[in-house]
Amino acid sequence: MIPDSKIQEVRERVDMIALVQRHGVDLKKSGRSYKGLCPFHGEKSPSFYVWPEEKRFKCFGCQAGGDAISFVQRLMGKTFLDTVRDLAKELGVDIEAAVDPGMQEKQQVKDATDFAATHFAERLWDPVVGRHARDYLHSRGLTDELIKSFGLGWAPLAWTELADQLRERGLLSFGEKAGLCSPRTKGDGYYDMFRGRVIIPIRSPEGRTIAFGGRLLEGDDGPKYLNSKENRLYNKSDILYATDQARDEIRKKKSAVLCEGYFDAIGMHQAGVKNALALCSTALTPGHLALLGRLEAKELVLLLDGDDAGRNAVERLAGALFAGGVNCRVAVLPQGEDPDTFARKAGAEAVQDLVREAPSLSAHLFMTLLPAGPNAEFEEKMAALDRFRPIAAQVPVGLTRSALFGAMAKHFALPASELETALRNKAPVVKAVPKPAAPRVPDGPPPDQLEASWMAMILKDRKLLARDEHRVRDELKHMGLRHLVAALQSGGNLEDALYETGEATKNALNKSRDMLPADESSLEQAFVSVCKRLKLRAIDDRLGYIARETANTLGGTSELTQDSRDLLTERGELLALKRQLSQK
Repeated sequence: MIPDSKIQEVRERVDMIALVQRHGVDLKKSGRSYKGLCPFHGEKSPSFYVWPEEKRFKCFGCQAGGDAISFVQRLMGKTFLDTVRDLAKELGVDIEAAVDPGMQEKQQVKDATDFAATHFAERLWDPVVGRHARDYLHSRGLTDELIKSFGLGWAPLAWTELADQLRERGLLSFGEKAGLCSPRTKGDGYYDMFRGRVIIPIRSPEGRTIAFGGRLLEGDDGPKYLNSKENRLYNKSDILYATDQARDEIRKKKSAVLCEGYFDAIGMHQAGVKNALALCSTALTPGHLALLGRLEAKELVLLLDGDDAGRNAVERLAGALFAGGVNCRVAVLPQGEDPDTFARKAGAEAVQDLVREAPSLSAHLFMTLLPAGPNAEFEEKMAALDRFRPIAAQVPVGLTRSALFGAMAKHFALPASELETALRNKAPVVKAVPKPAAPRVPDGPPPDQLEASWMAMILKDRKLLARDEHRVRDELKHMGLRHLVAALQSGGNLEDALYETGEATKNALNKSRDMLPADESSLEQAFVSVCKRLKLRAIDDRLGYIARETANTLGGTSELTQDSRDLLTERGELLALKRQLSQK
């Protein structure tokens, strides 16, 4: 947990102007506010305002707004807790002792990982030591600029080169925890885990190296690809490779392209598909889907190898995608091609056309499982159903499952009810994917009735978050609710999240939930209404502030200060938004 007092200290210490400008927004002073082009949507006229005294920002174009935490969270696709921790570290706010005694160990694992990333990069660019690795990367069509952008490196075919340097810096034991070295089975000492391998750093969304992948190039020791073991920094169920490189393009296009391998994703970026990512494991997890949600990806395109393994991977991933309600398409590569080789042979334009014209996941699956469709033989249909069974087992009962079986019924020319019965009765037991538990939130005063109602509706139907058009979640005043929203957005289990919530907050939510409409349609209408009321309340709060600040203004418009002109301009925009909301 992070105490509310520490979160408030982070807010009070942050320099909003420096923070926003550090993330690429050029701000110009306008009275007591600053304005610039919004980083969250494309615009030519500045509608993005920052008020340094209030530590707040607001875009009057896309309605994004909030504090420093909201800004970094939305821009970087990070979780609430990670954002608070990183800002606290930058600002010198000590939360580690209050949060987790193991944070010091986590920092030292970071130090070991950071050192290794620098070490591997230096070895790659050594004129002699890294020549073979550089030649290999160039043979894959990668430019030096791209190699440096992705931070690629080289681990020479030596047994203790990295371990010796980690020992000199007092980081050997933490290098072991990071999976960089291991104790010898016989005798004393440690040996390097990565040897004779091209190194691919795995980075967090904001660009911090947290793990490594290694592609075997020299020697015959171990598998073709070797990955870091999971540790306090790295959980492969929560990370997608190249997120740091792809996040801006994903946010811009609202779409992500998912590949299987590291070099597939790198090759896609070389070909101009800048929103490409790759799995660090074989499974697609709720943590991955939560990450894509934080990056505002409304669509996912699977771009997998054009062989049996690639086609099987689509079937393996399909259940999680359907269950998560993800709008997904599948780009089919020619037989024997992978994204990387196809991009080099066919060129960037062919790759982009392939992605653009990709059919839906359901259409791809049905045609793959049963190419003849309604005209297929009985035996073909039964074989196709057997292959579809593990996919169906992962899709929970509800609208998505009903719609899926309805579409399947048309392609198979079989009654949807019979398909449902057949697949349900023989479906294998599927173990639920573990989801991250919500952080324990310190108890405090309960939320007000309006915010409690908003949160209670989200708890009843998580899909309502998509209807939060004005991003009320970014401006919630109650910190317990913000913790809860953060847990839900990171893929936490609803029951676990509620269990970890403070008692006062939990009681307020229970009371609000008892008063919610029972049917789905009425609940959605009520949620939209509460969102509107919370937004109107925020507008009234701001209008009240503007009224107080301009109460002593004398004379005509020509005598107004720049501060007053900006506030009155903002007042006009707020009144227009208020009228617009009131008429809905």
